[in-house]
Amino acid sequence: MKAIVATKYGSPDVLQLQEVEKPTPGDDRVLVKIRATSVNALDWHLLRGKPFLVRFMGFGLMKPKRKVLGADVAGIVEAVGKNVKRFHPGDEVFGNQLGCFAEYVSVREDGLALKPANLSFEAAAAVPVAAVTALQGLRKKGQLQPGQRVLILGASGGVGTFAVQIAKSLGAEVTAVCSTRNMEKVRSLGADWVIDYTKEDFTQKEQQYDLILVVNGRRSLSAYKHALRPNGRCVMIGGGSMAQLLGGRLAWPLISGGKGTKWAGVMADVTHEELDFLKSLLEAGKVVPVVEKRYTLSQVPDAIRYLEAGHAQGKLVITMEAGTAT
Repeated sequence: MKAIVATKYGSPDVLQLQEVEKPTPGDDRVLVKIRATSVNALDWHLLRGKPFLVRFMGFGLMKPKRKVLGADVAGIVEAVGKNVKRFHPGDEVFGNQLGCFAEYVSVREDGLALKPANLSFEAAAAVPVAAVTALQGLRKKGQLQPGQRVLILGASGGVGTFAVQIAKSLGAEVTAVCSTRNMEKVRSLGADWVIDYTKEDFTQKEQQYDLILVVNGRRSLSAYKHALRPNGRCVMIGGGSMAQLLGGRLAWPLISGGKGTKWAGVMADVTHEELDFLKSLLEAGKVVPVVEKRYTLSQVPDAIRYLEAGHAQGKLVITMEAGTAT
């Protein structure tokens, strides 16, 4: 089968389209013929091996142990292991597994759900990592309740576009922060209020929020604290620097005086429970994936370059070239 392979850390220039061995599913795994996948910030972090800490997380110190990146999958079940109960050959599925910049992938059973009936494979491939990250940031870490006010920074990106819609579906009042060119798109997703960060500084406003969801934020932690209500929560996804993300747990108690507001970071753990919950929202039309650009498998390097530049509106999807799967 064909796959995009990285044999060393570096820029997207190190990626190559190669023939690799087709995987076989283990007893508890599902072999999926990939119809579409998508690009996430995780991909370029792992590609570059930066921040350096990721190399100590089982991905290889001097060179990558996992040579095929890509963590979102939408496709058709081709075979299942003997212990798999929830899926059968021919099922249309979506989910999460590293190694999806390829024509086939072997996925743990818990990392899959049946594809929403009303979504194309391309739209479904945009969902798993980004939408689960948003969901866990809002519901699990942020403990968002109906009627609460939530501020979403980075509202026009892959995670942010899902966060706006999921927060609305959970009954929140949503204020979204984005650039001028993305304001109408974010409004169309259901945001009650939109702040153009090129013209306004949310930290200088009197409005305070029950939850601030920060997607790849670059402001100081104290700036977020200013905009939180007493007992509010700040949840950070990604971050302008890993030091900010990892240091938040230690620094926030000092900033908040050790009481009142809470801080949390998010590293999504995609399971079928979250995927099934999102499936219900997607089929009800309460959440609609925002896909900005589509690429073929051979164009994965271009997609990663575009995402890394930091201006993507929604998700970048990779589709398999017709007739290439073997």
